[in-house]
Amino acid sequence: MRIRVTRRMALAATMAAVAVGSSAGSSAAWAQGPSPSWPSRPITLIMPFAAGGGTDLLARALAQDLGERLGQQVVVDNRAGGGGNIAAGIVAKAAPDGYTIMFGTPGPLANNKLMYKNLPFDPEQAFAPVVLVAKSPLIVAARPSLPVTSLAELAAYAKANPGKLNVGVPGNGTLGHITSLLLQKALGITMTNVPYRGTAPVVNDLLGDQVDIAMDFMPSYVPLAREGKIRALAVTTTERAADLPDVKTVQEAGVKGFEATAWYALAAPAGTPAEIVDKLNAATNAFLASQKGKDVLAQLSMQAVGGSPADLKAFIGSELQKWGPVVRDANISM
Repeated sequence: MRIRVTRRMALAATMAAVAVGSSAGSSAAWAQGPSPSWPSRPITLIMPFAAGGGTDLLARALAQDLGERLGQQVVVDNRAGGGGNIAAGIVAKAAPDGYTIMFGTPGPLANNKLMYKNLPFDPEQAFAPVVLVAKSPLIVAARPSLPVTSLAELAAYAKANPGKLNVGVPGNGTLGHITSLLLQKALGITMTNVPYRGTAPVVNDLLGDQVDIAMDFMPSYVPLAREGKIRALAVTTTERAADLPDVKTVQEAGVKGFEATAWYALAAPAGTPAEIVDKLNAATNAFLASQKGKDVLAQLSMQAVGGSPADLKAFIGSELQKWGPVVRDANISM
């Protein structure tokens, strides 16, 4: 099945954003080299999504903490649109001086490279990895009337009823969508993917028995699972989710090596001096180790990661290796 989504307007907006991000003045200033007193003025943290969601809340909590640790305000600038490519385009063309950085997610930092044909930047070349901040599980959830209580039972039911099950995902090319494709392949089953415009309609149709399975970001499903309104079959991280501790991981359910997570990372323009990257890395790791950081992540159903810039670079490479064949096999393009 070929899935083709037109994104001419989004890509046009991305190109415009790149032009804005490369505005005059930055190159000459940077030619003198990084200031030894960095940071000496406010830092802009570009966020690829609108204000108010879980990703934005984490970005703002981190920005506030970084500002306190670095001694300069970190201002969150929401630049939604283009699947994250508008924000990424701005950062890719910004001066590598540590004053414009990105709070990135799987799309703009990795997976969009696999799906968007005309990206004006290569995320592996355009950004200097700083740190992997956190991961967040996806959930495999079923409508309560579906006669399955585990991932193994879902696989058996799907094999016994070929072509009868459908799975709601929050959009073509989203992490929920490609996770569904990867899990179906791992289980040796086929379900019909039904793309929605976001999480809310997936939840509504799962509750209304209009869709059999949902594969989506976990937070919206946690209260429903606790109340028994939906059935949580598995989470996709390597560790169980603290919010649903009785729900097995996909690996525990028998699919060795399986992991599919939403993730959040800091990145800077390529060429940002190592000493600036290291300062940002150390401050972020300190936030993650603090009680404040732990509380924020717990409230958002996220898991702290941390580590070095090299760790993030390797992780992004592994994500591209994992999702590349999935995207190619499904012919997902935008």
